[in-house]
This record gives sequence, structure tokens and C-alpha cells, in this order.
Amino acid sequence: MRREAAAIRREWLGHLLSTRPADRPAAEAAISELYLLIGLDPPRFHWVSSPAAALLTVPPRRRLRATEVLERLDEWPVPARLSRLLGELRGKVDRRMRENLRFRARRLLDTLIQQEISVSLARSFDAVARTQIRAAYLFPPWRFPSWYGMLCVSHMAYYDALRRMTGMAFGPWEERVLDLWTTVNRSCILWWPRTDTCTVSERPVAMHTEVWGDEGEVRLHHADGPAVRYADGWDVHAWHGTSVPSWVIDDPSVERIAREENVEIRRCAIERVGWAEYIDRAGLRLVASAPDPGNPGAELRLYDMRGNTRVLLAVNGSAERDGHRRRYGLTVPGHFSDPIAAAGWTYGLSAEQYSQLVRRT
Repeated sequence: MRREAAAIRREWLGHLLSTRPADRPAAEAAISELYLLIGLDPPRFHWVSSPAAALLTVPPRRRLRATEVLERLDEWPVPARLSRLLGELRGKVDRRMRENLRFRARRLLDTLIQQEISVSLARSFDAVARTQIRAAYLFPPWRFPSWYGMLCVSHMAYYDALRRMTGMAFGPWEERVLDLWTTVNRSCILWWPRTDTCTVSERPVAMHTEVWGDEGEVRLHHADGPAVRYADGWDVHAWHGTSVPSWVIDDPSVERIAREENVEIRRCAIERVGWAEYIDRAGLRLVASAPDPGNPGAELRLYDMRGNTRVLLAVNGSAERDGHRRRYGLTVPGHFSDPIAAAGWTYGLSAEQYSQLVRRT
């Protein structure tokens, strides 16, 4: 069963990461049917080349309503009605599922599907699609329109797995709605439904990811250029899942790093250079070094940095996927002069408590 679940997860992950041109006829037909199901005429379709262009262009001979602006996406009437349709589908399927999964073996199978398919794909969607959306529209982490959650492939992958792995029967209405949402998920990724016009983004022409989770989760990462690139030239640079300005990947100079105020972006840029090389290029002064009691055979090195800050250079306690142990830097307050005390501070421990660790990870 785990092998079958992994195969279904890979299949749906392939749809999420696809760089093939969108299947426009299939997407338009399915979205038109969804409009009919909520009592609306099929919309006019406005295809754009990237998510960045989606809400920055106005379809020909169409004017946006005052309510149909990005800041009020969750108030748009059509996304709200489609969300209710999906909620109704979930309610019907969940009731049917409870009837079909009364036996312990079936409940265990449902748990397996959720853990190895739904949760894994939701994490990958967040790390791939949401990263692009935030890069395009600069949404803060605490304010992210719920409509994008409706587009996550994990929902349809879950129901697809239920049908294929449990043999659970669905009613005609449920089958129809499931098939329509599934077709949209497989044909394109991002779309924005308005009352009479639906804007749909093409897929990217290039995408680079890395595996970062135990269940095959992926995130955007590319050390030699954009992690995602669209046909119109819009792109997203990413370092191990963090969206960064292009200079972090293309030209991470000491001067640019020094001017960067965002701590996460500065960290990514330094990692791109390599901590040891950055310390050498920047001419950081070594304050002190000591054997790492929490990581036998490794050394802690404490350096002065700009302002009232110091950086602790350490070696990861566990190996990466390639078998190497990564060297990384942690910023600590400038009053530390003992690298062991600084290392303890990063764990919320005193120097004495950190010294007694058997091994950290």
C-alpha cells in the first residue's frame, strides 16, 4: 500500500511541477462546467504568461469591478461560490467515507493516504506555488488569500487516492465535481475566477526544486539561476526554499550582503558564497574558537560582524542527503566572547548545560 501511495503522490507532484504548456481546452471546459454548477454562464477566458501578469493586466474590452482587486480577493463572489461548492463536495465525500471506513483496516488506509499523500503534497504546494504567489504579489506571511488553498493539488490527490486504493464508490454528482476539479488541477495550476472573465496563468517553462522532506516533499532551489522561469521572462530565484533577489544567486558580493537588511536574505547570500569563504572575503576577526562539545570532532568559531553582532560558525550535527555535514553560521549578540556560551545561547542553554550535551543535531 505504501508503494501505491508513493506512486500516486509522485503522479500528482508531477502535475504541480510540470513545465509543459497548459492544456487550455481541458482547463477551459472544466472551469466552464464549474461555473455552470454554481449557476453562472461560462466565462470569457484571459490567458496570461505568468502569475505576475495575471492581476496586472485587464482582459480586452473588460473593466475590473471595484471589488475585484487583489487586496480583496477573498471577497470576490465567484471564488467564494466555488469554495462553497468544494466544501459541499468534501462534506458529501466525508460522510460517504465514514460509512465506508468503519473497519479498522480501512481507517488505517485513510491515515496512510492523508500522511503520505495529502500532507506531503500540501507542503510541496506551499513551498512551490505559494512561494511564487508571494514573490509576485508580496503577500505577508500572515495575510494570504484563502482562494489559493482551494487550488492545492493535495485535495484532489486525496480523493483520487481514496477511489483508487479503497475502491470507495462515489455518487454521480460527486464524481462529476471531482472530475472537473481534477481536470483543472492537472491542466494548469493558478487561476482567478471573476464574474464574467476567468484569468488563467500558463505554466512555467523551467522549474528547479530539491527534495527536503521525508515523504518526498520538494521546495524551490537553484544555485545557478532562477528556480522558476516563465515565458514572459518573469522568474523567481530561490535558495533552499527561500525566495531571494537575483543578486543572491548571481552576484552575492560582500558589499551587497553588508547592505542587506533582511536577515534571511543575508543568510542565504552568505550560504551561497560559503561561510568560510565569506568570512575570509569580509575579513571578519576571529574572536575565539573551541571544540564543539555537542558535536565531537567539530570546532566552534566565533567572529566579529557588523554592528553589535557576532557570528558563530558551526558544523551541522547530522549529515545532509549527500552524506556531508554542512558548515553554517548563526548570528549571536555581540557581548559573547566564548563560542561555547554562544552555541548554548542558540539552544536556550547556558555554556555549562551545552557542554554536557552528548550530541546535538
